[in-house]
Amino acid sequence: MHRLTALFVISTLSLIALAVGSQAAQSQTFTVLHAFTGGEDGATPWAGLTLDRAGILYGTTTEGLLGTVFQLKRTDGSWILNTLNGFGVNQQDARFPLGRVVFGPDGTLYGTTLYGGSGHCSGGCGTVYNLRPPATDCKTVVCPWTRTVLYSFTGGPDGIGPYYVDPVFDHAGNLYGTTGFGGSAGDGAVFKLTPSGGGWKESVIHSFTGDGMEPESGVIFDSAGNLYGTTAFGGRYDQGTIYQLTPSGSGWNARILYSFQGIPDGANPFGALIFDRSGNLYGTTTQDGILGGGTVFKLAPSGGSWTLSVLYALRGSNGCGPQGALAMDAAGNLYGTTVCGGANLHGSVFKLTPIEGGWTSSSLHDFTGGSDGGYPMSGVTLDANGNVYGTAERGGENCFGGGCGVVWEITP
Repeated sequence: MHRLTALFVISTLSLIALAVGSQAAQSQTFTVLHAFTGGEDGATPWAGLTLDRAGILYGTTTEGLLGTVFQLKRTDGSWILNTLNGFGVNQQDARFPLGRVVFGPDGTLYGTTLYGGSGHCSGGCGTVYNLRPPATDCKTVVCPWTRTVLYSFTGGPDGIGPYYVDPVFDHAGNLYGTTGFGGSAGDGAVFKLTPSGGGWKESVIHSFTGDGMEPESGVIFDSAGNLYGTTAFGGRYDQGTIYQLTPSGSGWNARILYSFQGIPDGANPFGALIFDRSGNLYGTTTQDGILGGGTVFKLAPSGGSWTLSVLYALRGSNGCGPQGALAMDAAGNLYGTTVCGGANLHGSVFKLTPIEGGWTSSSLHDFTGGSDGGYPMSGVTLDANGNVYGTAERGGENCFGGGCGVVWEITP
C-alpha cells in the first residue's frame, strides 16, 4: 500500500467562511411530491433520487415490502408514483436497497442491496441487480419492470453488504462499487463486475486492511480512469479516509490521500465524493469539526500531493451532519443535507455559495418531522431549472411511529 498523507489546512478562505455563519433561508417553495404509505409504494427512503432526461424521478425504499424501486412522474400537473419492483421475502432474493438506482450504458437501471442473495451470511450478503422496463409499451397504470440479480456476494473475500452504493461504469461497460465488510481482511472491498458469457464476473480490485475501513458509499472516476472514494473509519486516526485507486497493469495501486482527525477537519465521511471542473474533490463528514455537526471539505491536487480545506463547519451534534453526497450547480454552489441538524433537529437542506474569500451558508429547508418529512439520509438531485429534489426517511402524513418518509422538491 502506497500511503500519502495530504497536508491539512484551514485556509484563510475557510476561516472567513466559518466566521460568516448561516444566512436566513432564501425565498423558495418546498413541496412534498409523495408521502409513502408503507404499502406497495414502500416506506423509508434512505437513498437519493435519479433524474432522467424526461424529468422522471427514480428512487428506492428500504421498507414497506423489503424494499422497492419506484418511479415518480409528473402527469397533468401532479406527481404519480409507480412501483417498478418490490423486493421479495426469500433470503435468496435481493433485499433492502440502501443506494440509488442509476442508468447504465444500456439505458436500464442498476442498483445494490445490503441483504439477500445466495451468499451464506445471515439474511444474505447483498447483491447487485438490474431492472429492465417492459419489452412493449405498458397500457396499465402499474407497469412492473423485470429485476435480475447480476451478482450475489458470498461473504468471503468478495465482500459483504454494499451500503449506500451508486454503481458506476467505465467506458468498457464494467460496473464498480464497494462493500462495507468482507474483502481479504473483513474491512471492506472495492469490486468490479465484468460482463462475461451472458453473465457477470466479480473481482475484488482492492481490499481494505486498516488503511481504511467500512466504505459506506461508492466510487467515482476521474478523466484518467482513476477511482476515488471514502471510508467511514480507519486511517491514521481511525476517523475515516479519502482514497485513490490507480490502474496499473493487471491490477490497481491504492493510496490514502487523506486521513481525517475529527477536530478540526471532521470525522466519518459516509457520503460519496464529487468533482468540479478543475479536478478538485468535494465531500462531507457527519461528525466533529469545530462546531460538532460535521464539515464540508475540498481536497485539491497540489504538486503530486493533495491539500484538504474545510469550506464550512456545521453546527450540531455528532452524527447529525451530512451523510449523503453533495451536488454542485453550474455556478459552483454546493447543496447538501444534514440528517438531524437544522432549526428543528429533524434535518435540513443547505446551500453553500462561494463569495470573495470564503463561502456562505443558507438553509433552504428545516424539516419538522411532520408532514414535510424528517431525517434526510441522502444528498440532493438538481435539475437544469435549479429545482432541488430529495428524500426524507421519516415523516409524512401516513404510517404510525413517525411517518414512512417522503419525496420532496424545492423550487427557487
